[in-house]
Amino acid sequence: MTLSLPDFADVRVLVVGDVMLDRYWHGDTGRISPEAPVPVVRVGEAEERVGGAGNVGVNVAALAGAATVVGPVGEDEAGHLLAGRLEAEGCRAALVPVEDWPTITKLRVLSRHQQLIRLDFEQPLPAAARARLFAAFEAALADCDVVVLSDYAKGALADPRPFIRAARERGRPVIVDPKRADLGAYAGATLVTPNRAEFEQAAGAFADEAELTERGRALLAETGIGGLLVTRSEAGMSLVVAGVEPLHLAARAREVFDVTGAGDTVVAVLAAAMGAGETPERAAMLANLAAGLVVGKLGTASVSAAELGEAVAGPAGEHGVVEPGRLEVLLAEARRRGERVVMTNGCFDILHPGHVAYLEEAARLGDRLVVAVNDDASVARLKGPERPVNPLEQRMAVLAGLRSVDWVVPFAEDTPRELICRLGPDLLVKGGDYAPGDVAGGDCVRAAGGEVVILGFREGFSTTSMIQRIQGAEG
Repeated sequence: MTLSLPDFADVRVLVVGDVMLDRYWHGDTGRISPEAPVPVVRVGEAEERVGGAGNVGVNVAALAGAATVVGPVGEDEAGHLLAGRLEAEGCRAALVPVEDWPTITKLRVLSRHQQLIRLDFEQPLPAAARARLFAAFEAALADCDVVVLSDYAKGALADPRPFIRAARERGRPVIVDPKRADLGAYAGATLVTPNRAEFEQAAGAFADEAELTERGRALLAETGIGGLLVTRSEAGMSLVVAGVEPLHLAARAREVFDVTGAGDTVVAVLAAAMGAGETPERAAMLANLAAGLVVGKLGTASVSAAELGEAVAGPAGEHGVVEPGRLEVLLAEARRRGERVVMTNGCFDILHPGHVAYLEEAARLGDRLVVAVNDDASVARLKGPERPVNPLEQRMAVLAGLRSVDWVVPFAEDTPRELICRLGPDLLVKGGDYAPGDVAGGDCVRAAGGEVVILGFREGFSTTSMIQRIQGAEG
């Protein structure tokens, strides 16, 4: 299953839930207050961003999808700012004004990109406003492909069942970002996306992915929810759907800078991808990639289609020389993308046209080509004390420069069997001067369901003969 970026241009996502205004005050801290042991922040910059359910819509719009946002706002400055920001970000703001009720606002004070304090301004949502909210939702429901319930437990979705029922009656998939212990309140939803704490509160603690799967399936059977995407921070995500093999995805973030709004990004990409016709599995893979991007940004943020497209192109984006540990991660990512991994090995002391043709042929057998290279000591043991002519770093650098090669990895043993067994390629390739039963590591590859492929022998090319000709010319 090779992952690709869907076309989000025709996707229409309806988001309903708790919208809020995120305010950020930035400034320098140069002293401690004489009034209390707290830093004094000299505010020099202020900004407003869309938060909560609105941020889901902004994330959909960033992907070039069409987003309609339904949620309650106060008849105040923050409400007007929120509506304007939504429209400026490319969303349709179908907001419901509520008298004598303040727009939910979160104020964060930051200094040198570090959050010092967060102040929340909110009051319980009047019950009378909920009926008007549901009416606005129903009015927008006909013009959408998928529905997102963004429940921040602020009152907009105090009872999510009518929203789910109305959407499902019209054949719309429903994705829920929950904020309650009783996930059964979301019965009938297509997918619910609890974080680990929310999942364990509902289903019980788990020690490993197998137990997570078991508890998740029991929860699905109990609640009538279609599937769960459990977000587990640095441990990645797990998708559990009734009647389908679970999908466990490793976290993709290189650096976590700020997790604010990351859940909104996950839900938005899930919804947009499923609205574009992707399966829950493929949509989860895309959401996992997007989460790895958004946590590297400051504050409530979104991921563009271009950024996600670059991430989809990975792990192809990380080519070249890698250590075995990092290569394991890259190969795991490649396999989750449905890519076929080919591996070969050799000394590659003096690269010649035979090597180049051989590697190009090997690359055509799959999606990714890994080349394992003997280190200098193992080359000397195999070829004699005068070899290698070129040291390991230079040999690997030349191989990494070939367009047919994705990753180059060193090994120190006389044969790469241990490394091959560790990496588990789908195809193990050697040149025509080998018999299939003689290929080191071939037993591990075959035992795991892979293949050993022998390519045709190329006459007229030999590093040893090249060295001998050079030495003869010099003599």
